[in-house]
Amino acid sequence: APGTGPHNLIVDSAGIVWYSGNASSHIGRLDPKDGTITRIPMSDSAARDPHTMVWDRHGDIWFTVQGGNFIGKLTVATGTMRVIKVPTPRARPYGIALDRAGRPWVVLFGTNKIATVDPVTFALREYPLPRAEARPRRIAITSDGAIWYGDYAGGRLGRLDPASGRVEEWPLPGGPGSRPYAIMQDDQDRVWVF
Repeated sequence: APGTGPHNLIVDSAGIVWYSGNASSHIGRLDPKDGTITRIPMSDSAARDPHTMVWDRHGDIWFTVQGGNFIGKLTVATGTMRVIKVPTPRARPYGIALDRAGRPWVVLFGTNKIATVDPVTFALREYPLPRAEARPRRIAITSDGAIWYGDYAGGRLGRLDPASGRVEEWPLPGGPGSRPYAIMQDDQDRVWVF
Protein backbone atom coordinates (compact mmCIF):
# COMPACT_ATOMS: atom_id res chain seq x y z
CA ALA A 1 0.00 0.00 0.00
CA PRO A 2 1.20 3.56 -0.67
CA GLY A 3 3.07 5.07 2.28
CA THR A 4 4.15 1.71 3.70
CA GLY A 5 7.86 2.19 3.04
CA PRO A 6 8.94 -1.46 3.26
CA HIS A 7 12.59 -1.58 4.25
CA ASN A 8 13.36 -5.28 4.65
CA LEU A 9 11.57 -8.53 3.88
CA ILE A 10 11.95 -12.14 4.91
CA VAL A 11 10.11 -15.23 3.68
CA ASP A 12 8.87 -18.06 5.90
CA SER A 13 8.85 -21.78 5.07
CA ALA A 14 5.27 -21.56 3.74
CA GLY A 15 6.26 -18.84 1.26
CA ILE A 16 4.62 -16.01 3.20
CA VAL A 17 6.44 -12.70 2.79
CA TRP A 18 6.98 -10.58 5.90
CA TYR A 19 8.06 -6.95 5.54
CA SER A 20 8.94 -4.06 7.83
CA GLY A 21 6.59 -1.14 7.23
CA ASN A 22 9.29 1.42 7.89
CA ALA A 23 7.13 4.44 7.04
CA SER A 24 3.91 3.16 8.61
CA SER A 25 4.74 1.61 12.01
CA HIS A 26 3.93 -2.02 11.35
CA ILE A 27 5.20 -5.43 10.32
CA GLY A 28 3.26 -6.82 7.41
CA ARG A 29 2.40 -10.33 6.31
CA LEU A 30 1.78 -10.79 2.58
CA ASP A 31 0.28 -14.01 1.25
CA PRO A 32 1.50 -14.17 -2.37
CA LYS A 33 -1.23 -16.67 -3.29
CA ASP A 34 -4.04 -14.15 -2.99
CA GLY A 35 -2.28 -10.85 -2.20
CA THR A 36 -3.81 -10.60 1.28
CA ILE A 37 -1.88 -8.29 3.59
CA THR A 38 -2.16 -8.40 7.37
CA ARG A 39 -0.66 -5.45 9.25
CA ILE A 40 0.63 -5.96 12.79
CA PRO A 41 1.08 -2.55 14.42
CA MET A 42 4.02 -1.76 16.65
CA SER A 43 3.21 -2.42 20.31
CA ASP A 44 4.50 1.05 21.27
CA SER A 45 3.61 4.10 19.17
CA ALA A 46 7.15 5.46 19.65
CA ALA A 47 8.44 2.42 17.69
CA ARG A 48 7.48 4.18 14.47
CA ASP A 49 9.93 2.72 11.96
CA PRO A 50 10.63 -1.03 12.03
CA HIS A 51 13.83 -1.53 10.08
CA THR A 52 15.59 -4.91 9.76
CA MET A 53 14.05 -8.31 10.59
CA VAL A 54 15.49 -11.81 11.08
CA TRP A 55 13.99 -15.21 11.91
CA ASP A 56 14.79 -17.04 15.10
CA ARG A 57 14.84 -20.84 15.34
CA HIS A 58 11.24 -20.88 16.63
CA GLY A 59 9.89 -19.08 13.56
CA ASP A 60 9.51 -15.76 15.34
CA ILE A 61 10.83 -12.42 14.14
CA TRP A 62 13.40 -10.21 15.88
CA PHE A 63 13.69 -6.70 14.47
CA THR A 64 15.26 -3.28 14.90
CA VAL A 65 13.50 0.09 15.03
CA GLN A 66 16.08 2.62 13.90
CA GLY A 67 14.64 6.09 14.58
CA GLY A 68 12.35 4.95 17.40
CA ASN A 69 15.36 3.42 19.20
CA PHE A 70 13.97 -0.07 19.96
CA ILE A 71 14.76 -3.74 19.46
CA GLY A 72 11.71 -5.98 19.19
CA LYS A 73 10.33 -9.47 18.86
CA LEU A 74 7.15 -10.59 17.11
CA THR A 75 5.82 -13.98 18.17
CA VAL A 76 4.31 -15.02 14.86
CA ALA A 77 1.82 -17.63 16.09
CA THR A 78 0.06 -15.21 18.44
CA GLY A 79 0.85 -11.85 16.82
CA THR A 80 2.28 -10.73 20.17
CA MET A 81 4.92 -8.04 19.90
CA ARG A 82 7.36 -6.83 22.51
CA VAL A 83 9.75 -3.92 22.08
CA ILE A 84 12.71 -3.02 24.26
CA LYS A 85 13.85 0.61 24.43
CA VAL A 86 17.58 1.07 23.86
CA PRO A 87 18.89 3.15 26.78
CA THR A 88 21.41 5.16 24.74
CA PRO A 89 19.63 8.12 23.10
CA ARG A 90 19.62 8.18 19.27
CA ALA A 91 21.41 4.81 19.14
CA ARG A 92 19.72 3.94 15.79
CA PRO A 93 19.47 0.11 16.07
CA TYR A 94 20.23 -1.12 12.57
CA GLY A 95 21.68 -4.49 11.56
CA ILE A 96 20.68 -7.60 13.51
CA ALA A 97 21.78 -11.26 13.63
CA LEU A 98 21.17 -14.18 15.99
CA ASP A 99 23.89 -16.30 17.53
CA ARG A 100 23.69 -20.10 17.92
CA ALA A 101 21.95 -19.74 21.29
CA GLY A 102 19.18 -17.65 19.70
CA ARG A 103 20.36 -14.37 21.22
CA PRO A 104 19.91 -11.32 18.97
CA TRP A 105 22.89 -9.01 18.44
CA VAL A 106 22.33 -5.52 17.08
CA VAL A 107 24.65 -2.78 15.89
CA LEU A 108 23.71 0.65 17.18
CA PHE A 109 24.56 2.74 14.12
CA GLY A 110 24.19 6.11 15.84
CA THR A 111 26.79 5.13 18.45
CA ASN A 112 29.98 3.13 18.91
CA LYS A 113 28.06 0.27 20.52
CA ILE A 114 26.78 -3.23 19.86
CA ALA A 115 23.84 -4.53 21.90
CA THR A 116 22.31 -7.89 22.71
CA VAL A 117 18.99 -8.93 24.23
CA ASP A 118 18.43 -11.95 26.43
CA PRO A 119 15.67 -13.85 24.55
CA VAL A 120 14.06 -15.02 27.81
CA THR A 121 14.29 -12.03 30.14
CA PHE A 122 14.50 -9.34 27.43
CA ALA A 123 17.33 -7.70 29.39
CA LEU A 124 19.42 -5.52 27.06
CA ARG A 125 23.19 -5.16 27.31
CA GLU A 126 25.39 -2.72 25.39
CA TYR A 127 29.04 -3.31 24.47
CA PRO A 128 30.93 -0.08 23.74
CA LEU A 129 33.58 -0.26 21.03
CA PRO A 130 36.97 1.26 21.91
CA ARG A 131 36.85 4.11 19.37
CA ALA A 132 34.16 6.72 20.10
CA GLU A 133 33.88 7.59 16.40
CA ALA A 134 33.14 3.99 15.28
CA ARG A 135 29.72 3.51 13.61
CA PRO A 136 28.90 -0.18 13.07
CA ARG A 137 26.12 -0.67 10.51
CA ARG A 138 25.58 -4.38 9.82
CA ILE A 139 26.63 -7.51 11.69
CA ALA A 140 27.66 -11.14 11.15
CA ILE A 141 28.28 -13.92 13.66
CA THR A 142 30.74 -16.74 12.98
CA SER A 143 30.48 -20.26 14.41
CA ASP A 144 32.87 -19.40 17.26
CA GLY A 145 30.34 -16.81 18.49
CA ALA A 146 32.43 -13.81 17.41
CA ILE A 147 30.47 -10.70 16.46
CA TRP A 148 31.81 -9.08 13.26
CA TYR A 149 30.91 -5.60 12.06
CA GLY A 150 31.86 -3.10 9.41
CA ASP A 151 32.62 0.37 10.75
CA TYR A 152 30.81 2.58 8.24
CA ALA A 153 32.41 5.82 9.49
CA GLY A 154 35.97 4.54 9.84
CA GLY A 155 36.43 2.03 7.03
CA ARG A 156 37.32 -0.82 9.35
CA LEU A 157 36.40 -4.44 9.98
CA GLY A 158 35.82 -5.22 13.65
CA ARG A 159 35.45 -8.31 15.82
CA LEU A 160 33.88 -8.42 19.28
CA ASP A 161 34.45 -11.47 21.47
CA PRO A 162 31.30 -11.55 23.65
CA ALA A 163 32.92 -13.79 26.27
CA SER A 164 35.79 -11.42 27.04
CA GLY A 165 34.45 -8.14 25.67
CA ARG A 166 37.68 -7.78 23.67
CA VAL A 167 37.43 -5.86 20.39
CA GLU A 168 39.89 -6.03 17.49
CA GLU A 169 39.72 -3.82 14.40
CA TRP A 170 41.52 -3.83 11.06
CA PRO A 171 41.59 -1.10 8.39
CA LEU A 172 39.86 -2.10 5.15
CA PRO A 173 41.86 -1.89 1.89
CA GLY A 174 39.59 0.95 0.67
CA GLY A 175 40.68 3.13 3.57
CA PRO A 176 38.69 5.33 5.95
CA GLY A 177 36.32 6.49 3.20
CA SER A 178 35.36 2.97 2.05
CA ARG A 179 32.07 3.08 4.04
CA PRO A 180 31.40 -0.66 4.51
CA TYR A 181 27.66 -1.25 4.48
CA ALA A 182 26.97 -4.99 4.57
CA ILE A 183 28.80 -7.89 6.16
CA MET A 184 28.15 -11.62 6.15
CA GLN A 185 29.80 -14.93 6.87
CA ASP A 186 29.78 -17.81 4.43
CA ASP A 187 29.50 -21.56 5.06
CA GLN A 188 33.27 -21.74 5.68
CA ASP A 189 33.14 -18.98 8.33
CA ARG A 190 34.84 -16.47 6.06
CA VAL A 191 33.66 -12.91 6.65
CA TRP A 192 32.74 -10.78 3.64
CA VAL A 193 32.39 -7.00 3.81
CA PHE A 194 30.63 -4.94 1.12
